[in-house]
Amino acid sequence: MAMNKKNSLFDQVYDCLMLTQPAAKVASVHDICDQWVKDELVPQTETPPVQVTIPGRPEKPELVNPRDVPKRGFNSEPARIRLVHAIAHIEFNAINLALDAVYRFRDMPQQYYSDWLRVADEEALHFTLLNDYLISKGRSYGDYAAHNGLWEMALKSDHDVLVRMALVPRVLEARGLDVTPGMINKLQAAGDTALVDILEVIYRDEIGHVRIGSHWFNELCKQRLVSPHTTFSELLDEYMEDAVFGSFDEVIRMQAGFSSQEIKDLMRRNEHGHNG
Repeated sequence: MAMNKKNSLFDQVYDCLMLTQPAAKVASVHDICDQWVKDELVPQTETPPVQVTIPGRPEKPELVNPRDVPKRGFNSEPARIRLVHAIAHIEFNAINLALDAVYRFRDMPQQYYSDWLRVADEEALHFTLLNDYLISKGRSYGDYAAHNGLWEMALKSDHDVLVRMALVPRVLEARGLDVTPGMINKLQAAGDTALVDILEVIYRDEIGHVRIGSHWFNELCKQRLVSPHTTFSELLDEYMEDAVFGSFDEVIRMQAGFSSQEIKDLMRRNEHGHNG
């Protein structure tokens, strides 16, 4: 296939990454995935990757300090709407993170690009489901303030695919595996079956996303002849020093590619964080 911008996976993904309107970005993600599956795109380009300081996003939501994000909850419809908006923001960021994982890291195997395009495609679906829920309640994405923590981690990890695989799927996304079942239980108790159905789809897919991150993290460690366990621990020390998490869902994390040793280390780190 002759090389041009139109059939360059990296060029198309960059253009999609920089789209500002959610509906256009979602449509573009689905289109790119479709072209990739049909072998119409090649992972080549004539331009090296640039740092994406700010990916394409709409003017709203306003980005604020995490402390200033509106309070959300389960027991009233307004609180649940704010909760859904916060999750929709995470999913919108997750589309950009998956696209950036494709765009930024060159010379990876074909399967790597297939995996991260699938993640982008699923995140786009999640965002759509959540935004449709908001619309059904007379709201939409952008109506409430949000924070930018996820993209900050993208910038910290954009120099090395191994660091990205360790910190985005295996730290930020893996947190969802620990907290989502409890959220589903509370929403069932509140009788919001529409939202329960959406979160169950998201939860099932996110297990797969973390597993993909674990797979590539372990593959890269093997290539570089370093211990996955030691490397993960060192990266947490370097990048997540002050982070304290709640309880860990050991069974699901094992399904998502964590070793029992890694989970033990996370628990020990948590205890020290609480005590420190």
